[in-house]
Amino acid sequence: MSEAEGQVETVVVGDAEAGERLDRVVAARLADLSRSRLKALILAGEVTIGARTICDPSHRVNAGDQIAVAIPPPEPAEPQPEAIPLPVVYEDDDIIVIDKPKGLVVHPAAGHWTGTLVNALIAHCGASLSGIGGVKRPGIVHRLDKDTTGLMVVAKTDGAYRGLAAQFADHGRTGPLERSYLAFVWGAPERPRGTIDKPIGRHPHARDKMSISAIGRNAVTHWERLETYPGSGGKPVSSLLACRLETGRTHQIRVHLAAIGHPLLADPTYGTGFKTKAELLPDAAKTTVAALGRQALHAHLLGIDHPTTHEHMVFRSELPSDLADLKQALGKGTIVRNRRYIKPG
Repeated sequence: MSEAEGQVETVVVGDAEAGERLDRVVAARLADLSRSRLKALILAGEVTIGARTICDPSHRVNAGDQIAVAIPPPEPAEPQPEAIPLPVVYEDDDIIVIDKPKGLVVHPAAGHWTGTLVNALIAHCGASLSGIGGVKRPGIVHRLDKDTTGLMVVAKTDGAYRGLAAQFADHGRTGPLERSYLAFVWGAPERPRGTIDKPIGRHPHARDKMSISAIGRNAVTHWERLETYPGSGGKPVSSLLACRLETGRTHQIRVHLAAIGHPLLADPTYGTGFKTKAELLPDAAKTTVAALGRQALHAHLLGIDHPTTHEHMVFRSELPSDLADLKQALGKGTIVRNRRYIKPG
């Protein structure tokens, strides 16, 4: 049985099958469908009995029930081009630098097979994309979370990919890479700058989250306080930090800043539990934070050596409109004097 587009398989429950589980009956009749594939189809609402959608694999069936299983076409093996607008900062034959907007997933994965940065890049680059590993697809050497905005560089050729990957593997410790993020956080760190050196691993109970873990991978974040913003009582209620990564773990900045008690404003995963502090914000900032809908984090600076010409290139991105509105709503901040504005080294 092939999974052709629009294919629907029908099973009529016999007398001997009455009272059996839905998944067992269908699995016995449609032997070419694996149990895991069938379960996924049921949970996705692709199985009906009569006019009812059944999403419970353990549903008990009755004699004469007509079960319809809709089998969608398989996902394409390779990402397909999609005409998604891209803010291109720089482009040549080897690399492309984009200013990623919020809401854009970088790479196709479960739940996001389409509408990603990769789909957009394949469409944008067209014939100029010579490919990575012999396939016409862009070379992703680093990622930003779906709702983190800012600068990303992507390789268009094998040679560019190898050159960029080496720089990102070093994270600027000894090489030319420069990356800095702007982060609006709750509260104000007492010191003007510092380093967070805490290993990060998967959260033990929530698989979509990361956490500080003794058995996690080494993770180092350098931060510097740029401005502080007062609340209604006159004390700092939030701050603007510059952050530099010495490692590249999933959600690293978000997890590390939360671990020192200064999570990102509006972070739905790591910044909950700050309703008391939110009440201290100026009225305009309360509204802006509530409407932000994503963590207040922006990759604003990217410096690389061009992988072909070896010229050092530095790109900067201003705060996007939603974070610029947030900065304005927070009011006039206190600027930290003698700040270094973190750079590698």
